[in-house]
Amino acid sequence: MACCSIPCNDTSRFFSRLARLYRWRFRLFGFEKTQRQLLEGIRQAGLEEATLLEIGCGAGHLHQALLQAGARQAVGVDLSARLLGEARRQAQQAGLSARTDYRQGDFVALADEIPAADIAILDKVVCCYPDPERLLAAALDRTRRVLALTYPRDRLLTRSGVALMAALLRLTGCRFRPYVHDPASIERWIRHAGFRRHCRARTFAWLTEIHLRD
Repeated sequence: MACCSIPCNDTSRFFSRLARLYRWRFRLFGFEKTQRQLLEGIRQAGLEEATLLEIGCGAGHLHQALLQAGARQAVGVDLSARLLGEARRQAQQAGLSARTDYRQGDFVALADEIPAADIAILDKVVCCYPDPERLLAAALDRTRRVLALTYPRDRLLTRSGVALMAALLRLTGCRFRPYVHDPASIERWIRHAGFRRHCRARTFAWLTEIHLRD
């Protein structure tokens, strides 16, 4: 994550505390609508034998599903050791341990050590970064062919919800903050890196986009 160590530590603790909730939510409901959109867009862009990089991979459900659907290998990066533990456990149970590699820490700081992948995935990750341009530059530098991401729509209700969440986090003493970044700026940064938008899907709060390298 493109942030100093104290907010990153708070972010790691925040998501680690949610690990059990994520596990049970996925068991009960499976993928969210935005994640189903992301999976479908990646399949349409070409998945067979592709290598994957998932930034902010959490418990690993997305890239593990893509491995089972035809991708060859995946690297997952996350700040939370607890979520990565969940990802490793699930990979082992699914027989995917030999095809997965997990790294804990700040992706921007680790980027030079991580091999380039055919497909990079950022599911609800841009909204957790205070410096999205730096994050996307590092991600695009490690992306050969497809960038897939989900991030908040810039709407009044979305911003109000994010502001409320930030206020509640401030009251608890947690320095993690969510963000609503400008979609036009995000698309401009991606386009300047040599990618074009292939498709976009929307829900009430989220944009899901697939970008292909020209």
